[in-house]
Amino acid sequence: MTPLLFLILLFASVPIALVLSLTALWYIYDSGNTVLYDSFSQQMFAGVENYGLMAIPLFILTGELMNEGGMTQRLVHAARVFVGGFRGGLAYINLLANMFMAAIIGSAASQIAVMSRAMVPAMTKEGYDPGFAAATTAAGGLLAPVIPPSMLFVIYGVLAQLPIGDLFIAGIIPGLIMASTFFVVVALIGLKQQFPRGTWMSRPEAIAALRSSLPAFLIPLAIVGGILFGIATPTESAAVASLIAFGVGWLIYREISPRDLGKLFVRTATNSSLVIFMIAAANVFGWVVIYEELPQKLAHFISSVTSDPFTFLLIVNACLLFVGMLIDGIAALILVTPILLPIAMNNYDIDPFQFGVVICLNLVLGLLTPPVGVGLYIASAMSGVRPFTIFVALWPFLLAVTLILILLSYFPLLSTALI
Repeated sequence: MTPLLFLILLFASVPIALVLSLTALWYIYDSGNTVLYDSFSQQMFAGVENYGLMAIPLFILTGELMNEGGMTQRLVHAARVFVGGFRGGLAYINLLANMFMAAIIGSAASQIAVMSRAMVPAMTKEGYDPGFAAATTAAGGLLAPVIPPSMLFVIYGVLAQLPIGDLFIAGIIPGLIMASTFFVVVALIGLKQQFPRGTWMSRPEAIAALRSSLPAFLIPLAIVGGILFGIATPTESAAVASLIAFGVGWLIYREISPRDLGKLFVRTATNSSLVIFMIAAANVFGWVVIYEELPQKLAHFISSVTSDPFTFLLIVNACLLFVGMLIDGIAALILVTPILLPIAMNNYDIDPFQFGVVICLNLVLGLLTPPVGVGLYIASAMSGVRPFTIFVALWPFLLAVTLILILLSYFPLLSTALI
């Protein structure tokens, strides 16, 4: 009865945190082991009693401060210095600016919203197809969950009890591979469609653009550099980054002031509480899953199908692509990690860092795939382009990500070489 209730609630579009909590409560009632009610609240609290979770509101706050503080346009101008003169220069600028933003925001949905407002009108004005402009921007948002910092990595690290700093480092090579592959995709499409020729900035313009953007680059340097050199934990780096973002936006760019902090704190608290409540509910659900020995039963079934780790990861990828189409990426990650990670580690000896990179990248694809496709609708709302038109233009990027997922599944070193 418990699995049936879970499916009914899930497909009735009940918020995933309530689905997990109510399913756990029903399991306790259905099993007759009512003494477990006494542990329910303790298990829920234990799910959020983790220092690493403090990084989530701090990274969200950093993104909010950066959006309000005028850093986006300056990063776009900096990207124009390096790739603006190529044929299809604005498409390359879009991707390069997305790389810069991915090292700051860490959330694909937020990044798609910000960059769609900044880049799609500019590309359309210069003669690019609106669908392609919106698709390129949406695809660039896929870099956010891989290039550090990543909110998905923070959540996975908490669930898997892994060092979040090491997870960030594990995402560096896959993130660079993704960005490079997207550049190749744009180049190939450009050859076919004959994109408009870009223009290089003059030397004074380039120097001015780079000088203006330098303060914004302090944020990813503070986050990644602090972690790589062991100066700060990811949570401490996020706190430093939010302070830098406010200082740059207030004292240097002068586009934000202390009186704006109230509304930013409210938005940050609202968005953070949604994520953290889901994690608390997931801990209760994971408690029930372990109590029922679901991972062991599923492991026995999958082991009867294959004993090869690569084949196992291909099966997981196929299943998660379907899951990601129906459930938000964060919710899906919270749901599947307690079930699949023990199987991957104990039955197939798969490195947990490799597994984390693979499933985080896989699940975020659901942002851009129907029927849910939140990222598609965000890009559509911000650009005015129909979601189906964006999806049609997206398929080369989605195919590229699928090939990268296969590479990451086959070669563990792509995720673990820098750790």
